[in-house]
Amino acid sequence: MSNLQNRLCGSLPKVGIRPIIDGRRKGIRESLEGQTMQMAQAAAQLISKNLKHSNGLPVKCIIADTTIGGVAEAAKCADKFTREGVGVSLTVTPCWCYGMETIDMDPLIPKAIWGFNGTERPGAVYLSAALAGHDQAGLPAFGIYGKDVQDQDDNSIPEDVEQKLLQFTKAGLTAATMRGKSYLSIGSVSMGIAGSQISPSFFSDYLGMRTEYVDMTEIIRRIEEEIYDKEEYQKALSWVKENCKEGEDRNREDL
Repeated sequence: MSNLQNRLCGSLPKVGIRPIIDGRRKGIRESLEGQTMQMAQAAAQLISKNLKHSNGLPVKCIIADTTIGGVAEAAKCADKFTREGVGVSLTVTPCWCYGMETIDMDPLIPKAIWGFNGTERPGAVYLSAALAGHDQAGLPAFGIYGKDVQDQDDNSIPEDVEQKLLQFTKAGLTAATMRGKSYLSIGSVSMGIAGSQISPSFFSDYLGMRTEYVDMTEIIRRIEEEIYDKEEYQKALSWVKENCKEGEDRNREDL
């Protein structure tokens, strides 16, 4: 782990977890505080234990300081996520909640909602209402819901929910990592194949990336002036020789 490092410009995106709760007082909210925060902690533990960034570094999760039952707490959570560098948002809840008051309104962060499939106060109600609110606001969100009904005091994460949580988080981290980065095009049209051209509008509009261009002679310049990591080059060359078998060279020796 000590040799792993982030070689991209900027910090690695973190996963923000938003525990959403029924904001009604006088016993309702109070009875759900423990279960709601346990869902957030279980999701954070699952993600941190099973996922790593593309460079091998561990994925860090940020949980809101409190459960979120209304607009003020949602705003405080959004402020914390901005300060912590959160790039992926996961909302979790075991109950009905105020939908539009508690959803994540950041238009740039990939987001998902996990609604607890329980015997009491099923999270499917909030999940459906919140997803409808996201659709109306034009903010894409993924819905996560288990196929099996769980007891209210069951804090485990079902296997199908685990898979959905990890799949979403991997996709979200990929999108968040690429945003703000650059795609370098070395050369352009290869052998007349237009598919080698890159579309700047796709990279900017869909991925949030800029595009850079250099001629293929840049590779020769770097070889001649030895502008590369020699240790990494030898490692890559050894791998190629071991795994990429070359066919017979039928050219004349003088060519």
